[in-house]
Amino acid sequence: MRNLVSFVCLFLIFTAVELSAQSNLIEKLLKENSDKFGEVLSNIDSFEVQIIYTQINRDKNNFPSFKTYKYRVNPKDYFYAASTVKLPTGLMALEKLNNLKIKGLDKYTPLKIDSARAPQTKVTADTSSESGLPTIANYIKKIFLVSDNDAYCRLYEFVGQNELNEELHKKGHKNVKITNRYTGGFNSESNRYTNPFTFYNGDKIIYSQSEQYNSKDYSFSLNGLIKGIGYWDSKDSLINAPYDFSAKNFISLENLTEILKTVLFPEIRKAKTRFNLTNDDYRFLYKYMSMLPKESKHPGYDTTHYDSYVKYFLFGDSKKPIPDNFRIFNKVGLAYGYLTDIAYIVDFENKVEFMLSATIHVNKDQIYNDGIYEYDKIGMPFLSNLGKVIYDYDKVQPKKYSPNLSKFKFDY
Repeated sequence: MRNLVSFVCLFLIFTAVELSAQSNLIEKLLKENSDKFGEVLSNIDSFEVQIIYTQINRDKNNFPSFKTYKYRVNPKDYFYAASTVKLPTGLMALEKLNNLKIKGLDKYTPLKIDSARAPQTKVTADTSSESGLPTIANYIKKIFLVSDNDAYCRLYEFVGQNELNEELHKKGHKNVKITNRYTGGFNSESNRYTNPFTFYNGDKIIYSQSEQYNSKDYSFSLNGLIKGIGYWDSKDSLINAPYDFSAKNFISLENLTEILKTVLFPEIRKAKTRFNLTNDDYRFLYKYMSMLPKESKHPGYDTTHYDSYVKYFLFGDSKKPIPDNFRIFNKVGLAYGYLTDIAYIVDFENKVEFMLSATIHVNKDQIYNDGIYEYDKIGMPFLSNLGKVIYDYDKVQPKKYSPNLSKFKFDY
């Protein structure tokens, strides 16, 4: 019995030391670069910073292993995930298509979206698509290339609120609540209803899906759901009361990181926690996660969508071209003063690879919906510099085996 107690005590001590080391590495790097992070570090709580850095090491067969460092990460601390929820939504749309197992039905199959009730809207054409017709593939391209809100809404409507949340929970991503579209006119109740869909080939209907309704509620005991001192409402009136985020979408930084890791490295997961994706799905996702807006023809984008438009780490504070040796496989979010990036960063020239996830909140006046956030002054420089500091650190770490990164190389 005494030996058991001693073992437990030693285990707890080693665990505490390991957790402390995980946090201390990032904190150490931040403090060593106080010229870049001093303003944020001086009032870290108000900026609600959370960071996860994942080192990747390969064995002789190129199989990856991971060492994770966390700083101020708490799955119970609410932050507004914004467009990062588009990542799991797109994945679940692909999985749903594959689970249906219908001949002729895939991500490239043309579709029509109906409207069953207000404020739902119909879709019969998509001018951004090469064919001029809407497809799941084109919607997924747009959520990664420029974080398109309408594309996300259509994927949300296809998957359905219930399936989207329940299936993510079954895969082990418990701190997830995706219950809102990103378009005007919807409330908590109308977001439970999702549009009818029809997939077709010419005049032939391949699959028809009626309107769906989710009766289930998702509630989490979270810290910081009530924020600020005021907000502007939908009638352009200033309300002098804190803003309530409890009905908004939520996903923890850890869950976002694990979802991205599962897609990039499915070989490390058990089958039940993977997404049901085809080899073509994986190649498609890797390509459009990392593609720059200027490299896309369908949909096509002008120069207002610069290289770092949705790439915050390393390059987010500049509109200059991203060097060719870098590719970032990621999903960002920006709204209500929150900036978040979930990324796998690769430097092919120097054989560098690592994962980095972070969020920061910049809302000095504590008023929401006023359009006054310190994105350019504080938020974007913080994430960009964080990426640079972690990159510089990771680049000099000894690796027994150099990674073979050919899996992530594409002709764009």
